[in-house]
Amino acid sequence: MQPFFTELNREGKIMNKKQTVSCTIMLVALLISKLFIFSTTVAFGDNDLDREVVKEAIKQHNKDEFHASLNFADETLPMDEEKVERRIKRVLTNFSYHKIRSHNLHRLSAKWFKTIEPILKKHGIPEDFKYVPLVESGLKQGVSSKGATGYWQFMPNTARELGLVVNDRVDERKDLVKSTEAAARYLKLLHKQFGSWTLAAAAYNVGEGSLRRSMRVQKQDNYYLLSLNSETAAYVYRIVSMKEIIENPVQYGYRASAKALMANHVNAEQLNAESSSTLIL
Repeated sequence: MQPFFTELNREGKIMNKKQTVSCTIMLVALLISKLFIFSTTVAFGDNDLDREVVKEAIKQHNKDEFHASLNFADETLPMDEEKVERRIKRVLTNFSYHKIRSHNLHRLSAKWFKTIEPILKKHGIPEDFKYVPLVESGLKQGVSSKGATGYWQFMPNTARELGLVVNDRVDERKDLVKSTEAAARYLKLLHKQFGSWTLAAAAYNVGEGSLRRSMRVQKQDNYYLLSLNSETAAYVYRIVSMKEIIENPVQYGYRASAKALMANHVNAEQLNAESSSTLIL
């Protein structure tokens, strides 16, 4: 059987050539734009220097003074507990550039924090909670398998209870200001119930009823010593690790440009274009 194109008339050949050229030009333009967007902040390979930076950061995790400096909402981690030390080392290593391989977290923090920080401060919520949206939605995309969505990954019923409108036409979980206000109110309530910001963070993840049952059954009120489901058991560790890589990007294998990005808040149009292409809220 003869090739399909040989059966076309001359006019059809010309049209196909024009379409091919047009598609090729569009594809090349798209690739060039992507390279331009990422060339200044993400052009980062696995060269020897990068790996050495990561190795050095991992070495720091074994030092007592480093462990003593780790905290969440000014509540220190009980590093004298072997399982706590082992887990934070593992999570910190997993958050290094050679594992996550994304500068998107730094871009999102530059974009979101200037809105989140004053709202948390107004409600008396420790600033470390600003890293929760990065853990909740910066590492995920879109709606979770359970139906949670938005910056703070609220379930529909929880969002409505906190005063957010969620229906077929409007979903205020996707509004950064309104959802952060709701999250701050919720965290304040959780802290009042549990008397600890660490437990408040755990309850935010698993639900206050579930956490309270675990505490009652185990007769334990220390988050780090509780036996919880795998996601909640790692939750605060992930927030602490997220805080570490955002505040000390170079130490974890991210280039200095990531730190500069935080300081300068980058160009708003570039941020909108990049975040919308990588994260659906």
